Amino acid sequence: MSEPLFRRLTLLGLGLIGSSLARVARERGDIAAELVAHDSDPAVLRRVAELGIADRIEADAARAVADADGVVLCAPVGAFASLAQTIAPALAPGAILSDVGSTKQSVIRDVGPLLPKGVEFVPAHPLAGTEFSGPDAGLATLFQGRWCLLTPLPGSDPDAVEKIAELWRRCGSMVEAMEPAQHDRTVAIISHLPHLIAFTICGTADDLAGETQQHVLDFAASGFRDFTRIAASDPVMWRDVFLNNREALLEMLARFMEDAQAMARAVRWGDAEYIENSVKRGRAIRRRLIEAKQA
Repeated sequence: MSEPLFRRLTLLGLGLIGSSLARVARERGDIAAELVAHDSDPAVLRRVAELGIADRIEADAARAVADADGVVLCAPVGAFASLAQTIAPALAPGAILSDVGSTKQSVIRDVGPLLPKGVEFVPAHPLAGTEFSGPDAGLATLFQGRWCLLTPLPGSDPDAVEKIAELWRRCGSMVEAMEPAQHDRTVAIISHLPHLIAFTICGTADDLAGETQQHVLDFAASGFRDFTRIAASDPVMWRDVFLNNREALLEMLARFMEDAQAMARAVRWGDAEYIENSVKRGRAIRRRLIEAKQA
C-alpha cells in the first residue's frame, strides 16, 4: 500500500460528499493517516461518530484544522466565506486547502483572500452525487469513474495541485484542470440548469389542484419520476449553488428558453421534421454519455 497522502486530513462538512470522501479514506488507508471530521450540526457529528468514519470528531472548526496538512471544505458553498474566516488563523503553514463546491469563481472570491501566506488553495469539484444527503448517504464508490475538475489559481504550487489530483485519483476519479469561469459555465448547463428545471416542474405539478394533482402523482411515468429524483436534492446546497453561479445559470436558462420556444412553435405549427430532429439530437447525446461510461 502507498504511503498516505496526508498525515492529517480534515473534512469540514459531512454530508453526501464529505461522508463519501471519509468512507473512501477509511477504506483505502492511503489517503490520510488521521482523518478529522467537523460539521456545524451536532447531530451530524454524533452520527459520524456512530458510523465510525473518522478518527476524530471536532465540534470546533478551528480546532479541527489545527496541524492538518490537508483540509477540504465540504459544506454548502454559501457557508465558505464564514468557514474560511473561522479556520484561516488556525491553518498550519504548508497546509493544502481544497473544496468540493459546485461553483468555482465564487469559492475563489470568498475563500482565497482570507487565507494566510504559506497555505496553498486548490479548488476542486467532483462531478458525482445522488439525491440523498447527510452522513448516512455517503458511498465509498461514489467517485469511481467520475470526473473531478480542478481549477487551480495562477501561481499555484504544482506539487499541491498534484497532491489534490492524486487524492481524487485514489478516490477513483478521472481528473481534469479547467479555468474557473469555464467550469462555472460548463456545470451551469450539465448540472445547475437541469436541477432548476426539475425543481420548477415539480413545483408546477404541486400547484395543480385537487384530482388532477393526485393523478399526476398516481400515474407518474419514468419521465416525471426522473425529475422528482433530481428535485429531492438538498435545498440548502442548491439554493447556494444557484445564487453563487447566477450569471452562468441565467445565461444557460435564457438559451434553454429560446430553444423551448422554438420547440413550442414546432409543436403548434406541426413542424414534424424539427421535432424529430430535436429528439434525434437528444438520443445522440445519450449514446455519447453511455459510450463515455458517464450515464
